[in-house]
Amino acid sequence: MEPMLVVDDLRVAFPSRDGGWVEAVRGVSFVLGRERLGIVGESGSGKSQTGRAIMGLTAPDARVSARRLSFNGVDLLYCTPAQRRALRGGRIAMVLQDPKFSLNPVMTIGQQIVETLQAHSRVSAAEARLQALAALASVQIDDPKRVFKLYPHQVSGGMGQRAMIAMMLIARPDLLIADEPTSALDVTVQLEVLEILDALVLQRGMGLIFISHDLRLVSGFCDRILVMYAGRVVEELPAGGLTNAQHPYTQGLLNCLPKLGVDQHPLPTLKRQPEWAQ
Repeated sequence: MEPMLVVDDLRVAFPSRDGGWVEAVRGVSFVLGRERLGIVGESGSGKSQTGRAIMGLTAPDARVSARRLSFNGVDLLYCTPAQRRALRGGRIAMVLQDPKFSLNPVMTIGQQIVETLQAHSRVSAAEARLQALAALASVQIDDPKRVFKLYPHQVSGGMGQRAMIAMMLIARPDLLIADEPTSALDVTVQLEVLEILDALVLQRGMGLIFISHDLRLVSGFCDRILVMYAGRVVEELPAGGLTNAQHPYTQGLLNCLPKLGVDQHPLPTLKRQPEWAQ
């Protein structure tokens, strides 16, 4: 059976000031079915640029190439702009890191969700409103009618993130890319958001790419993990096998995690090796 997403030798490069190119993503390859795939690594490792390249949201001056980049048989590198627009938000959606910067500040939350639905479905304004309220309820917002009328600055970070998830899922996409969806949230709200994503993936049979810097969080939520360093995938392993990691970079990240009941003085540091970036 053909996988939902095929990424083969994906490369993303940006122009430098000296007239050359700097590769932010260097030869990333993976396949994705209806599963939860975690991509972890430090800031600058290429995680988000990988997700943006799949969505077609890379900066216009960047250069994106791959041996193959396809979604359900559609070539994402060579499809037309109209095909891209139909896919983006409709069949592939992306939850960005911080709702304060992702939601439109001059539109109510309800207007933004309705706009997303009407961009991909022919529904009346009344039906769109009903579906938007149902989407807000599906992400465990207690009073959808009240939140529907609010502006982004009037809600908390956790509620704004839930509203973002509702907006991205209202068109019922097959693939959801979640880029650090819990990084700005406290621990209890993090768990609630993860429970929402988990339930929606199971109910709808979606594929999920969960991008994070939190190894412990990803290992408890995803099915597989890709570890990225300097734009490359240095290790792929099942989430339950994280403690069996072989690459020294992954081992170094694990060693830096705090452990209860263990005296960690001095604090461990990651000793990087030049060959990791090769």
